[in-house]
Amino acid sequence: MNRQKEQSRQLGEESVPKLLLRLSIPAVIGMLVMSLYNVVDTIFISYFVGVDGVAGVTFAFPLMIIMMAVAAALGIGGASVISRRLGEGREKEANLVFGNILSLVLITGVIGVIAAFTVLEPTLRLFGATEGIMGHALDYIFPITLATVFFTYGFATNSIIRAEGNARFAMMTMIIPSVLNILLDPVFIIWLDMGVQGAAIATVISQAVTAAVTLGYFLRGHSSLVMTKAYMTLQFKTVKEIFVIGMPGFARQVAGSVMMVAINAMLIRYGGDFYVGVFGIVQRVSMFALMPMMGILQGMQPIIGYNYGARQMVRFRETIKLGLKVVTIFSAGVFVVMMLLPEWLMQIFSQDPAVIATGSEGMRIVFAMAILIGAQVVSGGIYQAIGHARPALILSLARQVLFLIPLVLILPPFIGVTGVWLAFPIADILAFALSAYLLYKDRQLFFYGDPPGGTNEQPGKVQKQVTEEYQT
Repeated sequence: MNRQKEQSRQLGEESVPKLLLRLSIPAVIGMLVMSLYNVVDTIFISYFVGVDGVAGVTFAFPLMIIMMAVAAALGIGGASVISRRLGEGREKEANLVFGNILSLVLITGVIGVIAAFTVLEPTLRLFGATEGIMGHALDYIFPITLATVFFTYGFATNSIIRAEGNARFAMMTMIIPSVLNILLDPVFIIWLDMGVQGAAIATVISQAVTAAVTLGYFLRGHSSLVMTKAYMTLQFKTVKEIFVIGMPGFARQVAGSVMMVAINAMLIRYGGDFYVGVFGIVQRVSMFALMPMMGILQGMQPIIGYNYGARQMVRFRETIKLGLKVVTIFSAGVFVVMMLLPEWLMQIFSQDPAVIATGSEGMRIVFAMAILIGAQVVSGGIYQAIGHARPALILSLARQVLFLIPLVLILPPFIGVTGVWLAFPIADILAFALSAYLLYKDRQLFFYGDPPGGTNEQPGKVQKQVTEEYQT
């Protein structure tokens, strides 16, 4: 058995705690480093451009999120299908899924170039960007939109590499662009005096370099998947399966974009550009704090998907239970830090007393129920990993669309900007309740009834019923 097949085989044989640790740690490190470059971008922009520059990037961010949504649909959906195909021993079908994803990435890149020259400014105006920050927003999003193909390819292939069990290289594809971006920021923002546009160009260059490294990984045979034209002809059935499973990831990202638009609109209306800039800082801190939980989920999903496909239900359930425990402990740690150290965190980005005071107050409110976030993240990812699209979609949309956006629109007219901050913990409580309900409803599939006979057991009656109920 070659090395590539061996790394997939380990998903079904290695000790679950050891495997989860081995897959999650690289993902957590990669996610932290990847989010760190967003933090560093914001620090440079805040100090050398100003809070208005941060506000401009914050208004541009919803468009970048839409780009990431497409990548999430291709990467997460494709990774789920590929991991199950590998678990079932269907390697040719796994390669077909991979080839179709590559074709979709190229199509997305062409659309991005067209969008860069046609719809950016009207879209930013629709999102509520004011004249004072429109220039900063355009400077940031135009180069990034031109480079859509690099971003989409990078995010999509990262999930796929992890799906076949190569967590270490997947980590490197996140660390390389992040470190390079951090090194290039002072060059373009300060020394070349390009401001916000310099931050965007640094990001584009780093993503292009990573795309080249990842391309070499596949072409040199380091993957269990094959990159060849023979598998790149689009097949409707394959594309449909990718998007059905990837739709929760797509919907979650698009919901994040809509959420950002709603928040920015309320902050402009009840506070002004200053509050948009402050929220941009709080958002970067939030991304950095919560990314490790996404890394833990990324470590869980290949194990869950592979063992579900291989019908090894004991390992499947053990992974879920362990993952939920780990993210809950991590969520508790995030809560403690955000309650005790918000002023210190804000001082990293700005020395303006008004920015520090406003951001610290907002941060404490936003993270008031952070201890519940881990279970929300993992519950949707569990359903996604096993191909149950409907509950995965519901849980992906719950926090942002069902709860957060309505609360952001309802509360500020009564209590001003505080209503924007307060919407977050209330949404966390409601989304956690929904996640707990669905997991309890399907508890026999996820937590109980370990069948006799060790591994490679056939799914029991309860599992079949749940699968039929959610099959799309």
